[in-house]
Amino acid sequence: MELPLVVGVDGSEPSLAAVDWAVDEAARHDRPLRVVYASRWERYEGAVPSTGLARPSEQVMAEHIVGSAVERARRAAPSLKATGEVVPEEAAEALLREGHNAFALVTGSRGRGELTGLLLGSVGLAVAARAHCPVVVVRGDKAALEGTHERILLGAADPATGGEAARFAVREAEARGCELDVVRAWRRPAHEGADDPGSTADRARHHEERAVTLLDAVLHDAVADHPAVRVRRHTAEGPARQVLLNRSSAADLVVIGARRRHGHFGLQLGRVGHTLLHHADCPVAVVPQQM
Repeated sequence: MELPLVVGVDGSEPSLAAVDWAVDEAARHDRPLRVVYASRWERYEGAVPSTGLARPSEQVMAEHIVGSAVERARRAAPSLKATGEVVPEEAAEALLREGHNAFALVTGSRGRGELTGLLLGSVGLAVAARAHCPVVVVRGDKAALEGTHERILLGAADPATGGEAARFAVREAEARGCELDVVRAWRRPAHEGADDPGSTADRARHHEERAVTLLDAVLHDAVADHPAVRVRRHTAEGPARQVLLNRSSAADLVVIGARRRHGHFGLQLGRVGHTLLHHADCPVAVVPQQM
């Protein structure tokens, strides 16, 4: 059975944008779409008279939101298999559980009831940091959300943490028929001073060549399996989070890998992940490296 693409909804504008993005993504990969609304409304069920007629207002609203989102998906893609469910759990915990049997999880950048100025909601951050499957946080401008840049951006991490992300990015570029832009940032160590042997240019060349070697190692297997994908390799001096953030304005999706930690704390997102999840100009995919 094909694993579904799961999208979390709560009726907010960011969650509806996530539904629209997820519809396109599910259609691209020929995957079923599962719409999930999670809420602990059953906590308050005891306060409602048990007449057999009344239901908690939160439950009624949740069912309406899910039903509307599923109908929205079916109108946009009539051939798409779309289903929905209201789950009586905390949102982050429900989506994390869904992620054990999902092709990927999709969330909006903020949820209903969260501060308007909040760059990334608590649910999106918790899911991106702990899920066992790829997580896409839908954010960015209209051009990115509609996929008009025709470019996927991959932040090439070390092979130990970036192999799964590279495979995800290559498959995404193939499904979209677009270009894959792969970037490896590099920096000269702070302790490298004027007393070190070799000229400044030689030292810079050494670090850049090492970046090229690591980039090629990350891409090797993924590209070999999908030779038709157009790949552009880049190295750039500077902090990886800033290099990728700057390039996200010309991408439809930025993909990064994350190392899975043992225990409750989930993934090691680091500064790059946090920066992109809060500030990128396009949707962000966090892909866990299965250890």
